[in-house]
Amino acid sequence: MKTSIRRQNIERQIAQIKEDLARLGSLHPGSLSRQYNVCGKPGCRCKNPKNPRRHGPYYKVSYVYRGRFSSRFVPRDQAKAVRAELANYKRLRGLTEKWVGLSLRLAKEKRQSTA
Repeated sequence: MKTSIRRQNIERQIAQIKEDLARLGSLHPGSLSRQYNVCGKPGCRCKNPKNPRRHGPYYKVSYVYRGRFSSRFVPRDQAKAVRAELANYKRLRGLTEKWVGLSLRLAKEKRQSTA
């Protein structure tokens, strides 16, 4: 009887994960970095010897997809949306990892109940 309750609990958790996955928004793998640059123009604020102030921030998203590294600059007004996509992708990875673990436990419970 305990086995069937455990199986139901695992199946309920898997169903919840599927619902959570369906609610995820846009996805983007990788990470977002903030960069400051020096332009090299003589007399520019970024070259000030006493108080250099670099240009930026510039946002850059870097990721690997299908074994290929890629990166692109992101306009400042889109950085928040990209952060949300990155968080959704991270959540996707966590949920699928949890789903796999639960599936392995469920398979084990099923094997034990038939043995």
